[in-house]
Amino acid sequence: MNSEFSIETLKLSWNQILDTILEVDRVAWLLWFDARLVKLEGNVLEVSFADSEKFSGDHNFKTARSPQQTDKLVSAIFKVTQEKMEVIEA
Repeated sequence: MNSEFSIETLKLSWNQILDTILEVDRVAWLLWFDARLVKLEGNVLEVSFADSEKFSGDHNFKTARSPQQTDKLVSAIFKVTQEKMEVIEA
């Protein structure tokens, strides 16, 4: 991983990453749209969906997030940033 790559750099690219996901899978885009980037340690990105729990009713799509959806996020991150990542949920 590029030593200058940081969580701030990733946050600046987040909309482009989401747009890249949207090009291939609208459902995956919906699942990752509410993700908050928590921290980046090495090549491990930690995301949180805590904000989705603030609404009344069920807005947490945890059961819908599958390894394939995570793979689409990882691929989009690589396509936009050229950085290989592992994504974990807080």
